Amino acid sequence: MNIPAPEELELNKKRAKLERLKERLAIREEEMTELRAELKQIEANYTMEVGRLYAELDEIEAQIAEEELKLVPDDEEIKKRVEELRRRAEESAADLEEASRNCHNKFNPTPEAKKTYHNLARMIHPDLAIDEEERTRRHVLMAKLNDAYADGNQNLLNKLAEEYRDSPDSVRGDSIGDRLVRVIRQLSQVAARLREIESERLTVELSEQYAMHEKVRAEQLEGRDYFRQMSERTKTHIMKASRRLTNLQNLNVAQEDYVREKYGMDISDFR
Repeated sequence: MNIPAPEELELNKKRAKLERLKERLAIREEEMTELRAELKQIEANYTMEVGRLYAELDEIEAQIAEEELKLVPDDEEIKKRVEELRRRAEESAADLEEASRNCHNKFNPTPEAKKTYHNLARMIHPDLAIDEEERTRRHVLMAKLNDAYADGNQNLLNKLAEEYRDSPDSVRGDSIGDRLVRVIRQLSQVAARLREIESERLTVELSEQYAMHEKVRAEQLEGRDYFRQMSERTKTHIMKASRRLTNLQNLNVAQEDYVREKYGMDISDFR
C-alpha cells in the first residue's frame, strides 16, 4: 500500500479548497456581472420611460428662457440661464439617444448561457494565473467572457470555451513542491478577488442606481409601476411648462406685431 507523502496530502487538501473557492468565485463573478447588467438596463429603462419626459421638459424650459430673453434681450442673467438650460437640454437629448440604443439589448441570459459562463469563469479567472503573462491573457479572456454574457451572445461564449479548452497553456505539470506553491498562490489570489468583489458590491449597493433598482423591484412586488408613476408626475410638469411657453410665445408675437404696426420695424432686428 502506497502512503502519500505529506506534501502530496497537503497538495490534495489545498486543491480541494481551491476548487471550492473557484466555485464560489465563479458564482460571485456571475452575480456581479448580472447586477451590473441589470443596473445598466434599469438606467436605460428609466431614461426611456421617465428621462425622455425630463428631456422634453428640459427642451421646453430652454425655449421658455429663450422667449424670456426676447422680452429683455440685454439681461445678462437671463442670457446665462438660456445657455445653461440649452446645454442641459442637449445633454438630456444625448442621454436619451444612448439609452435608446441600450434598451434594444435587454439582459436576459438563458440557462445555457449561465452554465457556460459559470464553467468558463471557474477555469479562466485571472486570479488563477501563476505568472504575469498568463494573468494578462486571462484578463483579456475574462473581459470578453463578461461582455459576451452581458450581451447574451451564446455563440461567443461557446467559442471562448473551445479556445480555452484547446489552449496549450491549460496544460501544466511539475514537481509536487512546485504544484503546492502554485496552488497556495492561487488560493491567495482567489481569496483576494473575493474580497474585491465584496467591496465592489458594497459600493454598488450605496449607489443611486442600486437604490432605484431596489425601489423598482419593491414597487413591482406591490403591483405598481414605479417609472409609470414618475412619468405621470413629469407629464403634469410638462403640461404646465407648455402653457407657460405658449403664453410667452403669444406675448412676443403680440409685441412684434405692435412694433411692426406702430413703427414699421421688425423687432427681431434689434435682438
